[in-house]
Amino acid sequence: MHTRIPNILTVVRLISAPMVGLVYVIMASPYADWIALFLFIGAAATDYLDGVLARRWNVVTAFGRMLDPIADKAMVVIALAVVGVLWNGYVWVMVPIILILFREVFVSGLREFLGADASRLQVTRLAKFKTAVQMIAITLLLATKLVEHYFIAAVYGMDSTVYEQIKSGQVEDIAGLRWLEPLWVYGAWGAQITLWIAAVLTVLSGLDYFLKSLPYLNERDK
Repeated sequence: MHTRIPNILTVVRLISAPMVGLVYVIMASPYADWIALFLFIGAAATDYLDGVLARRWNVVTAFGRMLDPIADKAMVVIALAVVGVLWNGYVWVMVPIILILFREVFVSGLREFLGADASRLQVTRLAKFKTAVQMIAITLLLATKLVEHYFIAAVYGMDSTVYEQIKSGQVEDIAGLRWLEPLWVYGAWGAQITLWIAAVLTVLSGLDYFLKSLPYLNERDK
């Protein structure tokens, strides 16, 4: 039974991918935000576990090799689409998202064209690292919007004078504004910076993949 666990984890990740978006159709924030965040973190964890367990138990299968990259792409692409909507098309978020999606589509098309030769191109450390940074960035972006919800709910209808008094400590901070605001502001900056790093790494890995595929492309021209 344990030999099936890696493939089961991959299937779970594949199923979780669309649920990250569909949860916003089913319910409103902050419930949808919490569920989407936990779904994505759980799916990201399975991306690490399925490969580790498959190699440890020596149960690497053709089914797993086929499904793993599909689940990865589905998870990242759908989560990025959700993030783009949640951030209302904010330019500093949308530009890196577009770069990442362009690379994913380009490499997927290239792999399809290469056919059997695509399997000869090994996954590089750069590609694995960019995937990890992508997942961290998406997690931060989802978490930041969750914090934003609670911050806006806390200050809604609040007089600006009272708000400043709370920040200065003159009025008791019942809603936790003194930690919600910096967590939201610095979280947003950190999430965007991480997303841009992920975008740069993604473009570089795509370029690396393309350059390594050139010998196989040239062979087909002969």
